[in-house]
Amino acid sequence: MIRFIVVASTLIGFLVSSAGTLWRLKKLEKTDPDAMAQQSLRTVRWILGVFLRQAGVTVTVKGLENIPQDRPVLYVGNHRSYFDILVGYTTVPGRLGFVAKKEMERYPFLAQWMHNVDCLFLDRKDVKEGLKTILQGVEKVRHGVSIWIFPEGTRNRNEDLKDLLPFKEGSLKIAEKAGCPVVPVAIRGTAEIFEKHIPRICPGHVTIEFGEPFIVKDLPPEERKFAGAYAQKKILEMLEKEG
Repeated sequence: MIRFIVVASTLIGFLVSSAGTLWRLKKLEKTDPDAMAQQSLRTVRWILGVFLRQAGVTVTVKGLENIPQDRPVLYVGNHRSYFDILVGYTTVPGRLGFVAKKEMERYPFLAQWMHNVDCLFLDRKDVKEGLKTILQGVEKVRHGVSIWIFPEGTRNRNEDLKDLLPFKEGSLKIAEKAGCPVVPVAIRGTAEIFEKHIPRICPGHVTIEFGEPFIVKDLPPEERKFAGAYAQKKILEMLEKEG
């Protein structure tokens, strides 16, 4: 429980003490939104790194060479833990925003930081609002921001890491409409840190692997029609490769 208390206290302390910083960043956004986003991203990556160290998490990164350096991408990953987001933000290069559930907007300081680092809030119950979120994601990609989405739609609680939930086919629409590469991401070890024994946080090792990118429109017709299933297959191959 001590690690949980330390991490939770650090999170609350950071959010409360960041009110002044958020106010200054909001002013900066009006004149230089890119500078605001870069400053926010540096701060968020720093604090997430602090959380990982406090939790006793070590990370092995594989396949960084598969991430295109000259353009934004859509990262598509399996999802078992809140720590997936911490590991994602602290390992990938460039600007990055996660697609989060709309309910996260309830938390004022946290929601503002998420806005600052290009996160999108998806209403999973409203198709029309969901389409708006996709279009927002397309605009971000066109402005050089990579987006990360979890196509399972929620955290997977299945005991077997390789027992993935069905990938929602609409989850790759951002990549289809923006024409950007899709990078499959396989993450293992995050649920063992927290979700398998809530509320305790246990030290652990996480492996994150970035697979070879693909362009949706370049897939064969049948696989293009079910691009979500294709991405799931690629992630499953990486998970199975590690045993």
